[in-house]
Amino acid sequence: MSDAPNFGNTPRWSFLERHSLFFVCVSPVIANAIGSIFNILYNQTQIEPFLSEAQMQRFDQCWQWFNMAVYPVAISCFLIPLLWLRPIHRRLLDGQSIEPHLLEKAQRLVINLPWWFLAVASAGWLICIPVFPAALRAVPEPLPDDVVTHLNVSFIVASLIAVTHSFFAVELTIQKALFPVIFQNTVPANVPGTLPLNITARGVLWAFSAVVCPVVSIVLLLLVPDASQQMPRFAVAVGVVAVLFGLTTSWMLGKLVATPLRQLMNAAMRVADGDMSVRVNLLRADDFGLLIERFNSMVEGLREREQLQQTFGRHVGEEAARQIMSQGDRLAGKEQMISVMFVDVRNFTAYSSTHAPEQVVTALNVFFREAVEIVEAHDGMVNKFLGDGFMALFGAGTITDAHANRAVEAAQAMLCCMEESTEKFADAGWPDLQIGIGINTGPAVVGSIGSPKRQEYTAIGDTVNVAARVESLTKLVGHNLVITEATRQQLPDECQVESLPPQLVKGKGVPLKIFGVKAKPQLPSPR
Repeated sequence: MSDAPNFGNTPRWSFLERHSLFFVCVSPVIANAIGSIFNILYNQTQIEPFLSEAQMQRFDQCWQWFNMAVYPVAISCFLIPLLWLRPIHRRLLDGQSIEPHLLEKAQRLVINLPWWFLAVASAGWLICIPVFPAALRAVPEPLPDDVVTHLNVSFIVASLIAVTHSFFAVELTIQKALFPVIFQNTVPANVPGTLPLNITARGVLWAFSAVVCPVVSIVLLLLVPDASQQMPRFAVAVGVVAVLFGLTTSWMLGKLVATPLRQLMNAAMRVADGDMSVRVNLLRADDFGLLIERFNSMVEGLREREQLQQTFGRHVGEEAARQIMSQGDRLAGKEQMISVMFVDVRNFTAYSSTHAPEQVVTALNVFFREAVEIVEAHDGMVNKFLGDGFMALFGAGTITDAHANRAVEAAQAMLCCMEESTEKFADAGWPDLQIGIGINTGPAVVGSIGSPKRQEYTAIGDTVNVAARVESLTKLVGHNLVITEATRQQLPDECQVESLPPQLVKGKGVPLKIFGVKAKPQLPSPR
């Protein structure tokens, strides 16, 4: 995607992007100009002194006619793809739509432009090797062998200087100026029929330009007879120029390689810190383009997973959501010692029969919001809502110790909250809302239960059934919070409870020992 800011429907492009075709056209000029200057100086110092007057005249005619014939052809070849791109480039700058097949053709051409420029520049330089010696040999005078050697050296060194640096300059300019315009809604790495330079080949070309070219240039000069002795300063100058160009190539390679690496590293660090909004907005057609696309897709997947887990967690509880997602598709349930809490709103049937459904739901949501926060603050999870109540589990998550005490403290905090939130319930239309809470402790099967197509994370077993029965006893025994003997045995000795008459419950042949617990005015934090 393009980074150009939009105002209305028209993107606001930078000066570089508006004139990107011009900058692409002139990007290889400096390297080729340096190569030409080297070639001219070399010819003046190493070749012209060995030529006769007639040969010198033919040499001057040759380079004049060569420049008049070859340069226009080379420049035309440079301009042909840019002239074809110009109307498409202009329409994209103006925010106009382009036919898909035409846009894909333009994108493919843009990615392959460095290779086209490389081929044109190489042909323009290397064609000098057969042309100039042939023109000099046409003069009816003997041509020294050293002259041919000097000519070949001058053209080879000049082409080494010009061509490799031109490739990097064109590629860097295209990525910086032309890619944002041409690839506004497409990833360059996904365009078919392209030949981007991969990381390995880029390293080889860099080594060739920054290491091989300077060394070869100096070695060729030293091998030429009398070159180093006659013009030692010139040989040193050639070496210095070649080394400087090698450093320039290294800088351009750093821009082409270090920039995406740095952005990917910074983005990865932000993702590690929990920032899922990060995106690497760098357009590349090479291996980095594929890597950037995969990285952005990975972050998007992580962001969707996080949103799914948050949404899922709101329905089944955050701890249950973590366990379900770590469990995957496996149907699994294991027996655990847990404490089960059932909470029910008193007189719900009577209240709902005399109030509008919206008013009933509003009041219940006020209660559920407070209750869920209290349960989760005490390391419990609200497992399911039961119309006018809910079931909560303690000890089924990562924290499995002291779950009975945490459940009782959560229930006491909930009762205190009911007393302190009278105004909230009054505003919701239910000023006298009251609840009953039953807690039981024991073994239960906890996990994902159901069929492969429909599963539920819950707890089942006698412990759960007894907890539900105990909650129904709260109205009968006159206590808002009732616990079983199994829960009482797990509480610390300082916890004050009131023994209540044993009660018969469904499914039990003997009366169940139960205890009443009062709410505490202030409770210490369980964490």
